Amino acid sequence: MNLTNRELEVLKLIAKEYTSEKIANYLNISLSTVESHRRNLFHKMEVSSAVGLMKEAMKAGLIEND
Repeated sequence: MNLTNRELEVLKLIAKEYTSEKIANYLNISLSTVESHRRNLFHKMEVSSAVGLMKEAMKAGLIEND
């Protein structure tokens, strides 16, 4: 899978349980941009839930299981 740097950043914040609004504020981007990154992540990782997203990200070594 080929994630952009920003998608990877968003993924890591999702893993830290940040809400979309909190991610938007933290990264100084719009809420709609965060939602677009989320959609792209779900599509690229071929999942349909946040749990699936985290499972695939851990399998791929993109995030660590803390």
